Amino acid sequence: MIVTTTNALEGHRITAYRGVVVGEAIMGANFVRDFFAGITDIVGGRSGAYESKLQDAREVAFQELEARAAKLGANAVVGVDIDYEVVGKDGSMLMVSVSGTAVVVE
Repeated sequence: MIVTTTNALEGHRITAYRGVVVGEAIMGANFVRDFFAGITDIVGGRSGAYESKLQDAREVAFQELEARAAKLGANAVVGVDIDYEVVGKDGSMLMVSVSGTAVVVE
C-alpha cells in the first residue's frame, strides 16, 4: 500500500477514488511513565517514554488507515493528514488520527 501526504503519485495514475479513510489510535499513559517523563522535562532532555507511546499510536493509526483502504479495494492513500490530540478529563490519553483518500493507482 502506498501512503503519501501528496495528492498525486509521480509515475502512477489514479484510476479510481474509493473515499475518505481514517485510522485512529488512543493510547493511555500510566502514572509511572508520567512521573518519569515529568522528571525528564524538569532536568531537560527528551521523554523517551512519551516518544515511544507516540510512535506506537502512530503505527496503529496508519495500520487502521491502510486496512480500511484495502477493504475498499484501494492500493494507495493520498493526501494523508496526521493529527495529534491530548484527550481525557485529565489529559492522560493521546490520540493520533490519520486521514486521507483511498485510491486505485496504476
